[in-house]
Amino acid sequence: MIRDKKLVNAATGKQFAFEILLNSPAFERVALPFTRNLARLGIEASVRLVDTTQYVNRLREYDFDMIVGLFGQSLSPGNEQRYFWHSSGADISGGRNYIGIKNPAIDALVDLVITAPTREELVIRTRALDRALLWNHYVIPHWHMTSFRVAYRSSLAKPGVQPKYDLGLFNWWVKQN
Repeated sequence: MIRDKKLVNAATGKQFAFEILLNSPAFERVALPFTRNLARLGIEASVRLVDTTQYVNRLREYDFDMIVGLFGQSLSPGNEQRYFWHSSGADISGGRNYIGIKNPAIDALVDLVITAPTREELVIRTRALDRALLWNHYVIPHWHMTSFRVAYRSSLAKPGVQPKYDLGLFNWWVKQN
């Protein structure tokens, strides 16, 4: 319920508030505007910047409310999906199921992705997993880069045709004068 422009729990009377844990000031430019938008909804979100050691230790023990993170994916998802989404990793110290998902439907979809017999089945099953993850609102997508930033010297060259999603870091050569 909203009271005095604050989102309040009707049972406890306490304002909805949480902390966003960061380990790099670079993410403050993402998190701070997010907290301002949440304030408009009556939600109090604070940002805490900690050193890398403290951040890693808090991640390992799931001692955070929210983090800015990513789930790196490939065009052929497989076993890594178990680490991100499966119930079996939700309570393991140092695991990658940061969200703490314990959902039998998600578990079944992860297992189906891992055991997909064909590329076509992999695509279908991965899309089903994606829909289930989105439907449950486990993450809040709030930024995306459509390009890779790579610095290089003008004396270097690379092929005219690059592999899809290639960063271009490993196929450079020196130009012939």
